[in-house]
Amino acid sequence: MRVFTGWLVFFSGCAAWASGLDFDSNVPQALRTQVMGDLSLAESIRNERVSDLHREVYGDPRVGQYSEWFQARVSFFGFGDCGGSSSAVACVQGKNDRKIWVTRNYVDIEHPQIARVMTLFHEARHTESVNRNWPHARCPIFFKPKSIWTGVSLKWHFACDRTEYGSYGAASILLNSIARFCTNCSSKVKGDAALYSEDQIKRVIRKSAYRRLVQDFRD
Repeated sequence: MRVFTGWLVFFSGCAAWASGLDFDSNVPQALRTQVMGDLSLAESIRNERVSDLHREVYGDPRVGQYSEWFQARVSFFGFGDCGGSSSAVACVQGKNDRKIWVTRNYVDIEHPQIARVMTLFHEARHTESVNRNWPHARCPIFFKPKSIWTGVSLKWHFACDRTEYGSYGAASILLNSIARFCTNCSSKVKGDAALYSEDQIKRVIRKSAYRRLVQDFRD
């Protein structure tokens, strides 16, 4: 997410990833290794088919489709506090449209690997300046779900979306396709993908957009 619109309340064996992503000097080696491993997992995924919304956002299933999609959007990776929010996990800041940052919450709070992949792809969606970086909407004051990362309340925070094409919708589409159609994923990866997809779709608060996601996931 972009820090001025709200908070995300989310060793490579692959030369392609390693040559396409530059890290800030303050990014610890352990974090670099973890990120490259997470992106390598994304690159390795093979889907037998995909949904209509997946086709719109990520394209048809093909070898390396996720690495191509990510590298078309992200070239730089940083480590910081994303403006000082204690609940921030990752962000895109200002005009750095090809750069994403992660915070201590990304590093210190233990989550499945596919959840970290979800976070990286969520932020990559925010680099799309042609779409105004897909700004988040304010969650309703009565919003019940809490952050799956930190457990904090999301009420009245810019941590929701009104469109199925925003970062939360795009993340849920990605994970749902992995959960349903991945042919080379472990049962754990597919189970984790299903769990986090169900969480992300809750952040899409416009009823028509939510219904379209639900229907797409059934097709």
